[in-house]
Amino acid sequence: MKKAMVVVAGPTASGKSALALFLAERFGGVVINADSMQVYHTLRVLTARPGPAEEARIPHRLYGVLSPAELCSAGRWRSLAVAACAEAWAQGRLPVVTGGTGLYIRALISGLSPVPEVPDAVRTEARRRFAELGNAAFHAELAARDPVMGGRLDPGNSQRLMRAWEVLEATGRSLAEWQGEPPADRLDARVFSIAVTPPRDTLYAACDRRFLAMLEKGAVDEVRALMALGLDPGLPAMKALGVPELVALLEGRLGREEAVAAAQQATRRYAKRQQTWFRHQLIAQHRLVAQFSESFCDEIFAKIRQFLLTGS
Repeated sequence: MKKAMVVVAGPTASGKSALALFLAERFGGVVINADSMQVYHTLRVLTARPGPAEEARIPHRLYGVLSPAELCSAGRWRSLAVAACAEAWAQGRLPVVTGGTGLYIRALISGLSPVPEVPDAVRTEARRRFAELGNAAFHAELAARDPVMGGRLDPGNSQRLMRAWEVLEATGRSLAEWQGEPPADRLDARVFSIAVTPPRDTLYAACDRRFLAMLEKGAVDEVRALMALGLDPGLPAMKALGVPELVALLEGRLGREEAVAAAQQATRRYAKRQQTWFRHQLIAQHRLVAQFSESFCDEIFAKIRQFLLTGS
């Protein structure tokens, strides 16, 4: 019989991490991170990573395992996640994969298109070229060489722009062509997916409250420590929710109220995009259209129990 795994997905501030923790405790599991920012250390508070109390209750994997100076692609994360799942199964534990990065979750379950590895020299040149041109001109250059990806990508999404450029440069083929190839290495496991998608007003209010709570817990000090590392501002960790706004606050370019309002707005916009992705892209066996609370556990536990016993 295939190994079993539970996925708990949803937008930021939806309560999915709390649900994953309850599930892992109830079914003897391991919580495995599927959030592209929570893989980095330094930003525990600002990325809402589980705290020491949660980590003491149940094993957690792939949280704070990389330096903010590193890049974590979907392929790299998938390799780490596959290994974490294998370790859990070997120990007789249930992998409970949770996060808000839909691409990571899809990559784990369905595999990735067979895009070849990009040489470090090409990746370095992409970053150099982007720094030289800036978002708009770099996007225009990419669109001239690769109209399909140029049309798909937002000029403001620097990481995806550089990814499309470096794949084209390294392989001579558009990333769109590679993504059209059948995925490889589909995970050999039975998967029960839960989507936590609260109503928009509820979610937005939770986002706003949580950012204020992060400030009280030391988010500004975290960003100050991150700035002290002198990292490339184009790195993913430097663009984590709240980081650009708090950098602007610390540099005196924004006042406190302006920085808070801007960070809350950026978080709400990101949560909206996540909601849309999980509603349309994730095949979920259970959808919780509410903010998670412990009152939902009995119903969800019953479904997981049935899944583990019968596979349905």
